[in-house]
Amino acid sequence: MTDESWYVVRNTPGVTGFVGSAGAGSKPNPLLPEEVRFILKQMGLKEKTIDVELEVGEQVRIKSGPFANQVGEVQEIETDKFKLTVLVDMFGRETPVEVEFDQIEKL
Repeated sequence: MTDESWYVVRNTPGVTGFVGSAGAGSKPNPLLPEEVRFILKQMGLKEKTIDVELEVGEQVRIKSGPFANQVGEVQEIETDKFKLTVLVDMFGRETPVEVEFDQIEKL
């Protein structure tokens, strides 16, 4: 959690007592993946799973979002975050763009 996002949490009425504020600069610990799965199961929801058969260097088309219809090369794949970085041509330069797995299609 960044200091900026922690500032927003700390200054939201009623939230500090819920997430805790023991000591100066203390931030809440993130949930473990097992804890998230347990909560989702209790709510009747399933953990987001997307089977992606991509490799760095492959060409993809962005299907949605501000970069829709842009074609680019996969630079990085973050399976734990369901995101990848695609290099797209913007004004003659390759620019890294972060997108979610469901926003792209393999070419």
